Parts: sequence; structure tokens; C-alpha cells
Amino acid sequence: MARKCAISGVGPLSGNNRSHAMNATKRKWNPNLQKFRTKDGKVILVSARTLRSLRKERI
Repeated sequence: MARKCAISGVGPLSGNNRSHAMNATKRKWNPNLQKFRTKDGKVILVSARTLRSLRKERI
């Protein structure tokens, strides 16, 4: 299962860690994925930001 939001498609970002000496080492930022149960009972992975937007639309 990919680390990707099922609705918005948000995936991991890559970049560098930087030390005080400005040495660069590769690192990765993973999205904040949460399990979300749809109305038909399926469980999908959704980013927390998308989940907030979904809950705002319901109200």
C-alpha cells in the first residue's frame, strides 16, 4: 500500500537535512495519513488535511 492519500493524492516529499556545517543528507516527509471509513464500509487512507476538509463539507 502506497503512502498516498486516496482522495487528494498527497504523497511523500523529499529534501535535505542540513547540519550547522551545511552538510546535506537526504530525508523524506511523509503525509499524515489516517484511516477513514467510507459510507459503503471501505477503509481508505486519507491525509489529515483532507479529512478536515471532508468534515467541514458535511456540516
